[in-house]
Amino acid sequence: MFDVLMYLKVFLIGGFICMLGQVLVITTQMTSARILVTFLIMGVFLEVVGAFEPLKQFAGSGVTVPIMGFGYSLAKGAIEGGKTNGLLGVLTGGLTETAGGIAVAVTMAFLMALLFSSKTKK
Repeated sequence: MFDVLMYLKVFLIGGFICMLGQVLVITTQMTSARILVTFLIMGVFLEVVGAFEPLKQFAGSGVTVPIMGFGYSLAKGAIEGGKTNGLLGVLTGGLTETAGGIAVAVTMAFLMALLFSSKTKK
């Protein structure tokens, strides 16, 4: 059975994060790349100060699916790698933690490039 309240929390928190991004697009001159980096850094910051885990417990994938979740995974991997392997673990832990997602993104990008031909806008 599924928990309707959890689905509602995921939808509301994820939607709120996306709304913040849209507000930044509309009200500032920030490029989308800078907005993405801002959200990534927010995920890293929240993990470093210990606030991301309680937020993840409350909102589930509503907070882990957006780019903030990627920043959280990078920081979590670097912290765990640093505890187990020292400085080398700090440098490699983030990539180890996110390797699955990166591999899927690269593979799908390659497949889409094979299936579709890109054209510049006229």
